[in-house]
Amino acid sequence: MSTLTIIYAGMFYLATLLLVAGLVFKIYDYSRTPAPLKIPTTPAPTTQKGVVYRMAKEVVLFESLFKSNKWIWVFGWLFHFGLFLVLARHLRYFTEPVWSWVGFIQPFGKYASIMMVIGLAGLLARRFVVDRVRYISTPSDYLMLVLLIAIGVSGMLMTFVAHTDIVGLKAFFMGLMYFDVQPLPADPILLAHLALVALLMVIFPVSKLLHAPGIFFSPTRNQADNPREHRHVAAWAARLDQNN
Repeated sequence: MSTLTIIYAGMFYLATLLLVAGLVFKIYDYSRTPAPLKIPTTPAPTTQKGVVYRMAKEVVLFESLFKSNKWIWVFGWLFHFGLFLVLARHLRYFTEPVWSWVGFIQPFGKYASIMMVIGLAGLLARRFVVDRVRYISTPSDYLMLVLLIAIGVSGMLMTFVAHTDIVGLKAFFMGLMYFDVQPLPADPILLAHLALVALLMVIFPVSKLLHAPGIFFSPTRNQADNPREHRHVAAWAARLDQNN
């Protein structure tokens, strides 16, 4: 086994550990954060079923963003939907046999990378072009978008320009899953792509990308607008009442 394979295997084991541990900690922390007030963004649903429906529209269609800014919505939805198809397409490297629906979306996922990069380019341009957005942007905001674009572009290069050994690549990742490390193809573009992905996995739990799980814990979205029907008591306040 080559030194390169050992390095990348160790890198992905470490990145996966940090990603999972970081996400579990952050989600646990979010779940413990008190929400002492009823603050749903109105107009808001008055029932829990309505909250679920509203959250589904927010997650799938970005409803609030669509209402606030159509151009940002276009680029944001292109990126997120393209990313969803690309990630789903990549499941072929982690399943054997490949699930039927994963095989079905392969052609769509192939071109979704273009959609993803276009969306990212629009979001990056927005941070330069729109004055108020540029004013509040930090270096990490730019670097995160550049990292995602680099991942997308390197993946597109392997798809449309310089093909890599996908059989060897699948064997490598299947081997990682079963702790039976297999040789990794020594393709420079592939190595750069994988290194960028591992970097994203490491920094994801401490980045603004945590809005992905965080939206489900946002009281402006996950609360029903029913303060007259039900008294809202935060968990910590309920414990104080019981002790008194």
